[in-house]
Amino acid sequence: MSMKDGASISRRQMVGGMGVGLVAATAAPPALAQNGATKPTAAPLQDPQTKYPKPPYKKQSQPWPGLASKMEPRPDHGETSYRGSGRLQGRKALVTGGDSGMGRAAAIAFAREGADVAINYLPDEEPDAREVIALIKAEGRIGLAIPGDIRSEDFCRQLVDQAVHGLGGLDILVNNAGRQQTHASILDITTEQFDWTMKTNIYAPFWIIKAALPHLPPGAAIIGTASEQAYDPSADLYDYAQTKAATMNYVKSLAKQLAPKGIRVNAVAPGPIWTPLQISGGATMEKLEKFGGESPLGRAGQPAELGSIYVQLAAADASFATGQVYGSSGGHGQP
Repeated sequence: MSMKDGASISRRQMVGGMGVGLVAATAAPPALAQNGATKPTAAPLQDPQTKYPKPPYKKQSQPWPGLASKMEPRPDHGETSYRGSGRLQGRKALVTGGDSGMGRAAAIAFAREGADVAINYLPDEEPDAREVIALIKAEGRIGLAIPGDIRSEDFCRQLVDQAVHGLGGLDILVNNAGRQQTHASILDITTEQFDWTMKTNIYAPFWIIKAALPHLPPGAAIIGTASEQAYDPSADLYDYAQTKAATMNYVKSLAKQLAPKGIRVNAVAPGPIWTPLQISGGATMEKLEKFGGESPLGRAGQPAELGSIYVQLAAADASFATGQVYGSSGGHGQP
């Protein structure tokens, strides 16, 4: 979701997420269990270097906010690969930015783990959002579409109210929606543009969390989407990088504040992930062409590769994880 190649998932985090690892659509036939029941078998191992397309990527541009369905190559959000095992059965989730990117991957994974899911997105993203809702409903879960601009405090309150009423409650909140625009110089950023980024990335989670808290029971989970930009900012993402540092900070602060209420707060910090943020002004054409190529794995990540992390942070068996930031950046550094 950002320009540089940052953190990798630690061995401990990988072990914690093994039960929800992404399974390829071409998985081998089920094996016969000792009790006569069938259990799905894991897909053959794949080299992560060659699992997805490598740069150079095609130069392409779309008006903000962009559509994943029009990208080349089209991002993988786990549409055909993610298989659940009931880890979130009966849970109720609200995901902002759920039409594409990590939000879409999380929404798909949540539904396949048994959760009902509401997604928020901008009206211009309706074509992508319809695909996500169809995938959620295909799992026999409630799929609730709530379009609107989260730069409005009034809408943020309405968003939570609609999610709570439409889902019959709320116990997973993913603040994922974000705005990212590349600017070579601080002098190129207008106050209006700066305000747009701050309202989307910082104010909106503040408003949404405030509205959601009265509805969140003990055991609920709040998950933010941070970025490698929080700790290794790019020169051309001055305003965006600030917001991701703020995200990491609010996660750690709020985790301490809400621990006595039994509510966990964590974040996912992606590195270079192939999403519409990049092709709708988030990267220069030069950077887009070689996006993710400097990572040790030599490519950009796909949203599908993070879906299981959101599941792990939402699941009840991660009950001691709060105030944590889980990285996924293809081999570099922090967190």
